[in-house]
Amino acid sequence: MKKYIKHIYALTLIIGLSIFYSFNTHQADKDPERDQILMEALRFILEKGHYEPKMIDDKFSEAVFQKYIEDLDPYKRYFLASDVAEFKKYYHDIDNQIIRRKFDFFKEVTDTFVKRLKESKPIYQDILKNKFDYDKKESINLDPKTTEYPKDLEAKKDVWRKHLKFSTISKLTDDLKDEEDKFKDDKNYQKLSFDELEKKAREKTLDNIEDLYYYEDSTPENDRFSIFLNCITAQFDPHTNYFAPDMKKKFDSSMAGSIEGIGARLSDERGYTKIVELIAGGPAYKQGELEVGDIITKVAQGVDGEPTNIVGMRLTDAIELIKGKKGTTVVLTVKKVDNTYKKIAIVRDIVEFEDTFVKSTTTVKDGKKYGIIDLPKFYIDFTKQGQRNSAKDMRKEIEALKKEGIEGLAIDLRNNGGGSLSTAIDIAGLFIDKGPVVQVKYKDNKPDIKNDTDSGLLWDGPLVIMVNELSASASEILAAAMQDYKRAIIIGSKQTYGKGTVQNVIPINQYLNYSEDLGALKLTIQKFYRINGGSTQLKGVSSDIVMPDRYSYLDIAERELDAPLNWDQIEKAKYNNSDYYTNFNEVVADMQNSINTNPQFNKIDSYAKWLKKNQDNLTYPLTLKGYQEEQEALNKEAKQYKDVLKYNSPFTFYSPNYENNLIATDTILRDKRKFWHKSLHDDIYVNEAIETLSKLKVANK
Repeated sequence: MKKYIKHIYALTLIIGLSIFYSFNTHQADKDPERDQILMEALRFILEKGHYEPKMIDDKFSEAVFQKYIEDLDPYKRYFLASDVAEFKKYYHDIDNQIIRRKFDFFKEVTDTFVKRLKESKPIYQDILKNKFDYDKKESINLDPKTTEYPKDLEAKKDVWRKHLKFSTISKLTDDLKDEEDKFKDDKNYQKLSFDELEKKAREKTLDNIEDLYYYEDSTPENDRFSIFLNCITAQFDPHTNYFAPDMKKKFDSSMAGSIEGIGARLSDERGYTKIVELIAGGPAYKQGELEVGDIITKVAQGVDGEPTNIVGMRLTDAIELIKGKKGTTVVLTVKKVDNTYKKIAIVRDIVEFEDTFVKSTTTVKDGKKYGIIDLPKFYIDFTKQGQRNSAKDMRKEIEALKKEGIEGLAIDLRNNGGGSLSTAIDIAGLFIDKGPVVQVKYKDNKPDIKNDTDSGLLWDGPLVIMVNELSASASEILAAAMQDYKRAIIIGSKQTYGKGTVQNVIPINQYLNYSEDLGALKLTIQKFYRINGGSTQLKGVSSDIVMPDRYSYLDIAERELDAPLNWDQIEKAKYNNSDYYTNFNEVVADMQNSINTNPQFNKIDSYAKWLKKNQDNLTYPLTLKGYQEEQEALNKEAKQYKDVLKYNSPFTFYSPNYENNLIATDTILRDKRKFWHKSLHDDIYVNEAIETLSKLKVANK
């Protein structure tokens, strides 16, 4: 969208919301309810700003009704059929409640859920006191679309019994096998009895359910209200989401690829904040005293700060106390695994999630050097000028690889779910001299053609782009542009994910003078189109060279989501796609024929079909013998595909020269690169990308 359109759009929102609140009832002016204000703000922004606003009518009401109940109780273990029947009075009234800013449906459903939740605790505790009948012939259906809500309390107990029995049978089967394996390795090993293993499996099930119950029971109503709001936003499209304030912070961190803090991943263990991972190279990792398994009980700001007890505190609130600005000190009181207590002072720093960032490697084929760049995400930090972003990092890697004399470049966009649109455009500009990269369209406006603003090519050699079914959004923009210019060969899955929409994160307080932070709305405001006029929405980008993979038949693309926007087409942009290579079509045909006749790829295709069959089968036997027999059959089938993705590449991979000095002193980086190079060596798809690169011949310009 052009800058003046952005300004007009923002001004419209500000004026519109101001008008609404200035003409609101006197009572609301005197005592505005936070949730009412939030609801009205969201509705206004959705209706005025969304690319394809939806009618908030009876059909809309039905969809919100269904989704909120399903989100609270996906496996139909809590609500009774009579509860849902009672809720039906709201079936065609939720739309009216949204407009009137009433929450009768939300409140009644939530209150009933909490009531049923409390009823469930003694049910599962009582069931798990006694051994199950493992010979009773019955089964469990885990497909929520085909199961019914229990008719009464007895039926609900039976639903719980089946779920708990299934979990216990699964654990018991694994434990029985482990005992047999231990005995095979050591004939003197004293195997535990069936009764001992059965009791142990029930205790594990109870422990897992207690964790789930603690999470559900401690969820505040504000969080459930956020879930309800997202049931409303989801009707507009799958990528329009409401972010509560703490979720907005997490989103910003994920986009930036870094955060200021101590570099530890934390979990809520029934009211205790537990260390589950230390980020390699982060402050806590370097300080050395904090360990996985430690429980943080108190947090103090600075060495002289008054410690705050965080036992029983919500994890999000505890995290807010622990993280902080670079250079500041936090003092943690931790309970170690040996039950001793220790105070640990850590100086906070910027923690980079290294796996988010661009990295490169080289390899040699027939005496020629080729480069591979892995781009996991199109990252950018909108809050800080001058910070690293994916376009800057991509330029740096290409310049380093050019100094090493590479003769071809592969960019790996597999599993890259997208990110910043602007960095995708900048990266595309590294491979074309000038011209359009993508068309962006806002509502009924004419398309805005986004051009490469930096004349000249940074890389003018052979280019291959690797994709799969999880390459989405900005990945599809880059791949589509390179395909339309015939600048690169796209190699990978039949098609990419199919997300052709653009979202903008709108802080709600930006448009309202309200004391509390109301969070933000990630809103679909635009669709993007290829320069050839076609949308990538639903259809994605079709590979020039198609390789079967494990995702080939799984239901994971945009088209499988609820309420996706439709595919459409606009007028193509003006661009020159004269043949960049002298043998483009020949290479594509030659490589496709090689892949089609490759026994390993044929086996991968069979594996993908097998995965799809198992994905669709959601009914399991609940006799121990029946479950074991089914698992044995599955394990036997799985053995056929045990090594299907393993590949012994003829290529060896090397870090770029500029990294060698870093690797010599940074053992963490060295280990990461060693692991990555091993994974590339074992990757048949990387092998095909290099083979393709080696065949491409650039035309004389």
